[in-house]
Amino acid sequence: MSMDQFFFYPLEQLPFFILTILIAFTVHEFAHAYFANKFGDPTAKMLGRMTLNPAVHFDFFGLLLLVIAGFGWARPIPVNRDNFDRRRMMSVVVSAAGSVSNLLLAVVGTIIYALLIQFGVMDSIENQRVVFAISTFFSIFNVTNFFLFFFNLVPLPPLDGYRIVEELVPTRIRIKLQSLEQWSILIFLIIVITPLNRWTITPLYELSMSWYTGIAQMVMTLFGG
Repeated sequence: MSMDQFFFYPLEQLPFFILTILIAFTVHEFAHAYFANKFGDPTAKMLGRMTLNPAVHFDFFGLLLLVIAGFGWARPIPVNRDNFDRRRMMSVVVSAAGSVSNLLLAVVGTIIYALLIQFGVMDSIENQRVVFAISTFFSIFNVTNFFLFFFNLVPLPPLDGYRIVEELVPTRIRIKLQSLEQWSILIFLIIVITPLNRWTITPLYELSMSWYTGIAQMVMTLFGG
């Protein structure tokens, strides 16, 4: 078996994927911690988690699985929602902050790359290795961040979308939802690594690619004149 078969991405793309994950997950977790602290819960800050230092947020096994299988996790930010003045509203914002941060990264990255193409910067670079590095990084970075935005809003534990739904539904329904959390890891693995992923994960990747190309084309059209 070649090394390319061992990793989720080909070897020449793997460093760009790792860099993308380091940025995307770090900003995601920082966003949770920042808004939790802003709304009155200093738990993450006191534990040293309100930082852009990737080493603080990463779980080794989660990172290893990301490199090998293309899915994994970071260390979740601890949040004590009882510290919020308006628990439900602030909890929803804190839960959504991570996903929204990935959306912002994706949009900004797409705009930058589209402008590099539109203004001829990419065509002016003679070194093809540099062209490959830039194009590969932005493609992986933008699509991955769009994907993280969509995926984390899926209403299944332990994803952000579940925490949002949990706060919005009536108490009786929330109690029923919480009783299902014990099965969360099993459900997560089923939708990610079984053939079911062609109806769960694949459509999200396709949607991510669609947003990436759509926004890039819109930017290049706006600056085309």
